[in-house]
Amino acid sequence: MANLQTDIPVEVIEIPAGEINKNIETCTGVWNVLSELDADRKSLMINVGGGVVTDLGGFVASTFKRGISYINVPTTLLSMVDASVGGKTGVDLGTLKNQIGVINTPEMVLIDTSFLATLPANEMRSGLAEMLKHGLIYDEAYWKKMIDLSNFTLEDLDGLIYESVVIKNNVVTEDPKENGLRKILNFGHTLGHAIESYFLTHETKETLLHGEAIAIGMVLASYISNKQEGFSSEKLDEIKHVIIDMYGKVEFENADYETIIDLMKYDKKNSHGNINFVLLSDIGAPVLDKIVPNTTILEAFQFYNS
Repeated sequence: MANLQTDIPVEVIEIPAGEINKNIETCTGVWNVLSELDADRKSLMINVGGGVVTDLGGFVASTFKRGISYINVPTTLLSMVDASVGGKTGVDLGTLKNQIGVINTPEMVLIDTSFLATLPANEMRSGLAEMLKHGLIYDEAYWKKMIDLSNFTLEDLDGLIYESVVIKNNVVTEDPKENGLRKILNFGHTLGHAIESYFLTHETKETLLHGEAIAIGMVLASYISNKQEGFSSEKLDEIKHVIIDMYGKVEFENADYETIIDLMKYDKKNSHGNINFVLLSDIGAPVLDKIVPNTTILEAFQFYNS
């Protein structure tokens, strides 16, 4: 930021790192700073950082004085291919993911993959989960490209990131308010968000990154798809193999399942008290608003653990 050249005054506002700080308290701090700086409706907020920064910064901008313009400059792979694109902004409510927010498209998203050179390996894997998801819900050819990335370089990633952003942009352009098609982007997220929330607060569990939890959620959702939608057993085994090979296996105990299933009732896709899943009839062929019995969810965990 020290090298930023502009004739307009620029103020830098820093927030603490981590999902634990993606909350209304942090927003209040930023709103207060904006007020103290006499920011007005013509002010511009530039969010430089990962998904926490783009989610929270977009929400702060969208609500300050009923909305000021903002630009996202994502610096993690996850935020490049997911969080910064599509206009979803928001914060967590306690341990519940993204319960407070609005949909408001940024003026611009500037993606510079040179930021990834300093990204830790686990953060890279977290972002790759959303790219794998884009292949599963939209384009089998893209899925095949992604699973061939055993020894990828940053140069290899440039084109794949572009394709991933195009996939997400195609979906959100057709359904900006998530009334239908956009729900497919939540594949793996119904259980994935519940797992992420559970591991965030359970003192005996090691916190999972968003993509790590979503990767587990995609294995579980693929198993459920096999049981309810006739999804290919061969492709199910491939998905499990790819994800376990990339992320390792997280240990679940019988005592975990009831709480994780209970957390799903807070999922934003739910309607009239029903927990709605996004499932697959095939790779690139998602199906929406599917109700899944708890017995099948428990079977999915057993499949993951096996």
